[in-house]
Amino acid sequence: MRAVLQHSFGGPEVLRVVETERPEPLSGEVLIRVRAAGVNPVDAAVRSGVYPLLGEPPFGVGWDVSGVVAQAAPGARYKVGDEVYGMPFFPRAATGYAEYVATPSRQVARKPASLDHVQAAALPLAGLTAWQGLVDAAQVRAGDRVLIHRAAGGVGHLAVQIAKARGAYVIALASAGKHEFVRSLGADEVIDYQKVDFTAAVEDADVVFDSNAQGAGSLAVLKPGGVLVSIMEHGDAELAARVEAAGRRFAGVSVEPDHVALEAIAELVDAGAIHPHVQETFPLEEAEKAHEVLEAGQVRGKLVLTV
Repeated sequence: MRAVLQHSFGGPEVLRVVETERPEPLSGEVLIRVRAAGVNPVDAAVRSGVYPLLGEPPFGVGWDVSGVVAQAAPGARYKVGDEVYGMPFFPRAATGYAEYVATPSRQVARKPASLDHVQAAALPLAGLTAWQGLVDAAQVRAGDRVLIHRAAGGVGHLAVQIAKARGAYVIALASAGKHEFVRSLGADEVIDYQKVDFTAAVEDADVVFDSNAQGAGSLAVLKPGGVLVSIMEHGDAELAARVEAAGRRFAGVSVEPDHVALEAIAELVDAGAIHPHVQETFPLEEAEKAHEVLEAGQVRGKLVLTV
């Protein structure tokens, strides 16, 4: 099969399409014929060595996949021909930029029926991060005031929609050029964080979803008893202690595979409450170019590789 691998840390140019052995599914696993693979900021961080999650190369990055079950081992939850999507193995290697991926069947779910594979591949990592932060950790409810950092990004644009689907009042932070996009997602207020100090513009938030390492400022806008959900500073014990000492709750979120949440997200998608935005697609052979676009910034929603 074809897969994108790298043999050294570095820029996007280290990504190379190679021929490699197709994985064999073990008991309880499925082999997915990948149709599309999502591209996430963590992929670039791991590729460059800034976040050496997978140790030393060689390895393949990529975790978001959507495709068709090509082989089902005994005990697997799916059969050949089923369309599934998910985020296998994170934070271990999945080598998602490939024609085939083997995964435990409980780490994927049936693809939302209303989406094609490209759109579905944009969902797992970002959608699970938002879900596990807002629903599992913060337990957002109708009427909650929720502040979302980087609301136009891959995680943020889904966090806005998930919070709205829960009945929250959403205050979104985004640059001026992305305000119309964020409003189209359902945000009730949009603040240009480049021109306005959000700590002066927001108060009494029940939940802050912080994907921008703004812990101190995020704490300042929380009401007593409010929840700070942090995905960038999830392991910061000092920040957690400051939040708890201030009478607020800290929820550090490090995303993990979760077929139950994927099923819940798929239900909301098929009900019309969530729709992933794919800014651009690239063939598998242009993974390098996709990473160049990702690292240039200004991506609205997600980038996806077609396989």
